[in-house]
Amino acid sequence: MIDLLRQRRSIRKFKPQPIEDEKIAQLSEALLRAPTSKNQQPCEFVLVDDVDILTQLASAKKQGAAFFTSAPLAVVIAANPEVSDVWVEDSAIAALVVQLAAEELGLKSCWSQLRLRAHDDYTRASDFVRQLIGLPVGMEVAMVVAIGYPAEEKSAHPRQSLHDEKIHHNQFS
Repeated sequence: MIDLLRQRRSIRKFKPQPIEDEKIAQLSEALLRAPTSKNQQPCEFVLVDDVDILTQLASAKKQGAAFFTSAPLAVVIAANPEVSDVWVEDSAIAALVVQLAAEELGLKSCWSQLRLRAHDDYTRASDFVRQLIGLPVGMEVAMVVAIGYPAEEKSAHPRQSLHDEKIHHNQFS
């Protein structure tokens, strides 16, 4: 696990290479195995490989989503707040799990936060995506994860770049 964390980097440029069905099946299983509070499982996952929808996802918010145009796969992570009051946390856990699973499969990924972001002056990014992919009213989109084969290389962050001062023992000091 630590090796996956060390090598994982957010990649925003992807090769135009489809992801194999077996790998998509493994990513799907990883999403379904992501832990949730009290095993309430409020999350729903929409796997998007349609080029037109990916292009529209790239415009879901004002900035920070353009990379979806080159991704062969996006995972929309949505949840029902009525099922769990910690749906945001459960969604974030699922996003991390699928990113680490992608890394293990030789794929790369990048997460785009949609919750509390604007699509335009009148529409929330999460509402735009909810309508785009046909989610029922009441479902909230927390984030979308782009996944694919990398068209750019990034080296791991060196150990010395980590902020050890953020680790505290017994008390904040």
